[in-house]
Amino acid sequence: MTVFEKIIQSFDEQGIKYESLEHEPVYTSADAAKIRDTKLSDGAKALVFLADKNPILVVLPGDKKVDTTSFKKLFGISDLAMATKEQVKEITGLEVGAIPPVGSVMGLKVYFDDEFKSKDIVSFNAGSHSKSIRIQASELIKVENPIFYGQKSNLDL
Repeated sequence: MTVFEKIIQSFDEQGIKYESLEHEPVYTSADAAKIRDTKLSDGAKALVFLADKNPILVVLPGDKKVDTTSFKKLFGISDLAMATKEQVKEITGLEVGAIPPVGSVMGLKVYFDDEFKSKDIVSFNAGSHSKSIRIQASELIKVENPIFYGQKSNLDL
């Protein structure tokens, strides 16, 4: 079963409403936003990191970058590095740019940027460069039950 099929199965089993989209292949958050006709900030960008050598999934709006220094400090991580293309493929079975924010189907611990708590609809590549899912952010949060983090707000204490 593909990652896309696992996501669909998981959503269907939980009664989650979503929209599945097929489109020409896209490889960046900006290209995905254009083809989906959405704002860049409404994309759920999922990045695989190695946190003290353990793979994790960090999900943030498409227009943001991970503040790795703050993230490390917040979670007590000594070494945080973005996974290489080869590591991403080995960990998820997927290519960079096709990673969905649904770590549960890939056995990954998931961290969501706090901004998702206030979003309405989000979209993401769903295990393929040519398949996307559009879903209410609250439904995605319900399915994933992620660990939330604030990029700077929580760290200036």
